[in-house]
Amino acid sequence: MGTCICPIDAQFFDQVAALLTPPTLPQIQEYFEVLEAKRHCSGLKVKPDAKHGKGVHSEVNFQEDDLILKDEMLVGAQHSSNKIDCFVCSFCFRFIGSIELQIGRKLYLQELGVSAVDGSGSSDGIGCNTSSEKTRIPQDTIQSLMNSNLQLPYSENFPLPLVVPCLGGCKEAYYCSKSCAEADWDSFHSLLCIGHGSSSPSTEALLKFVKHANETNDIFILAAKVISFTILRYRKLKAAHVQREGKHDSSNQFDSCIFPLLLEAWKSVSMGFKRRWWDCIALPEDVDSSEKVEFRMQIKDLAFESLQLLKEAIYDKECAPLFSLDIYGHIIGMFELNNLDLVVASPVEDYFLYIDDLPVSQKKEVENLTKPFLDALGDDYSISCQGTAFFPLQSCMNHSCIPNAKAFKREEMLMEEWSRTRMDKLL
Repeated sequence: MGTCICPIDAQFFDQVAALLTPPTLPQIQEYFEVLEAKRHCSGLKVKPDAKHGKGVHSEVNFQEDDLILKDEMLVGAQHSSNKIDCFVCSFCFRFIGSIELQIGRKLYLQELGVSAVDGSGSSDGIGCNTSSEKTRIPQDTIQSLMNSNLQLPYSENFPLPLVVPCLGGCKEAYYCSKSCAEADWDSFHSLLCIGHGSSSPSTEALLKFVKHANETNDIFILAAKVISFTILRYRKLKAAHVQREGKHDSSNQFDSCIFPLLLEAWKSVSMGFKRRWWDCIALPEDVDSSEKVEFRMQIKDLAFESLQLLKEAIYDKECAPLFSLDIYGHIIGMFELNNLDLVVASPVEDYFLYIDDLPVSQKKEVENLTKPFLDALGDDYSISCQGTAFFPLQSCMNHSCIPNAKAFKREEMLMEEWSRTRMDKLL
């Protein structure tokens, strides 16, 4: 006896297929021409090709150290474990507060027994202790640092933006400015906030989703941001459409979804090359060929578990196709294949290096005040902000073991310093 599929199911699967259909070459060309006009990328073109896909081509001869392009991330996130060590803007990832707050907060969390991220800090030759030999700082001194009642010498030379709280009142997201807080709220966070002002149907379910991501793989946070971004953009497009065209019938689950608007909201995500996460994830060294099928099924099950938690937290029936496992797997696969590590150097490291470079006549007196804090931080004093991000233009560049370009951070730009990329030179 054959399996029957009702019309609603068929429409749902058709919409999922439409979202996953790669854009046409003219669509790719048009999208990236608009993007190129907004970025600093004079002399660069994204060229789609039916055989090889899209790639970034140079139409001019760049000189060494020339700036090739300034790309803006579509979506990014700080690694969950790194939040212990680095207090940064949840939208642009700049360090915020003050040198004192950065040091005091880290010491406070150490006193609470929270494990710091391991392995990225080093002494850089300025003589701080190892983690096992850390000096203890009195609690009242730590509180004075965090409350700005204690100012360290020369910290005014390392000013940081003031801390701006989340618009929804959660205690998880903080920002360097009102504009970053508003941009994050409008783009992602209003649906993913766990504060009293959240738009999430269930902040309790959202907490469970975040806990699961933190315990398994925080790439799920990035996937949630993409789905949130698409839903929020769809709602804006629909509101403008209804205002322009008049009242829209929302009596039926699928009739209420103006699907071309969902496709439009998804457009920037559709341009990223995708495969299902469990099909493209690199196999760990301890997984041999006989275990790879089982391993990939475990990854698929993990994604399904995460998706179910996310669905409980932010499900929107008009955007139901976004919550299919196929879509979720392709979003995570896009990150697996295209993401760039996000690294922002710590101003705390810069501060202690500055103190170490002071003239001998000044250094001894200053170090009487600063060295106990350096010793208390141990090797963790220099940990950078670390995360991952998707950049639309950079993602079109090929990896190369003999690169002719590198990604890096420049002023407020946040890009990984070691990424190896190659542009193709048009002949």
